[in-house]
Order: sequence, then structure tokens, then C-alpha cells
Amino acid sequence: MRGVGRAVFAAILLLIAGILNIIYGFGAVGDASFFTHNTQYVFSSLHTWGWITVILGVIEVFAGFSLLAGGTFGRVIGIAGASLGALGALLSVGGAYPFWALGVFALCVIIIHGLVVYGEPETTTP
Repeated sequence: MRGVGRAVFAAILLLIAGILNIIYGFGAVGDASFFTHNTQYVFSSLHTWGWITVILGVIEVFAGFSLLAGGTFGRVIGIAGASLGALGALLSVGGAYPFWALGVFALCVIIIHGLVVYGEPETTTP
């Protein structure tokens, strides 16, 4: 089937993005000095944003492992998790690290593309 390598690559990227989101989420919940405290957040506070990021990271890790196992469920959850990750990255572009947020957004777009293209029938040339 076409795109199996791309789906494995997307699964590995999902695992990396999920683990990073979990680490950053716990850092936000624990008031790490990495985050600036003078910024405005879309949701109520840094702690709320941290818990949202942790939950998103768990979803992405779950989708990555499910996708590596070959499940269609992992593909659907991976697309949803990467879409939510892309939205979260766009919401944090105005923060202290805008280029990091744009990099995460690009990573999520690559994941979405890899999962959407996966499973297309191979085209034959006449």
C-alpha cells in the first residue's frame, strides 16, 4: 500500500510532538522559568494552558502508538491530535517564542499531510 513509510514517519513525529507537549505542559503547570508570566493567554492562565497541553500530548502519544500498531483508529486520532496541535501552536505565536510555535505548526502540518495521504491507491501509468 502506498504511503506506509510516510505513515510511520508521521507516527514517529506524533510521538516526538506528544512527548514534547507533555514536558512543556508539566513545565507550565509547575511555573517553570521558561515561560514568561507577563503574557496573555487565550484560556484563563498558564496552569490551564499547561493542562490542555498535557492532555493534547497524551492524545498525540496514544495516536502515535496506535498508528505504529497499524490501526485506522490511530490515523483518525492522529489527524485530530495534529490538528489540535496546529491550532495550539497558532494560538501561541504571539507569545515569547513565535518561531518555535511556527516550527511546531509546520511539524503538525507535515503529520496531517502524511496521515491524509496514507492509503491512497497506487496509480498505474498506461
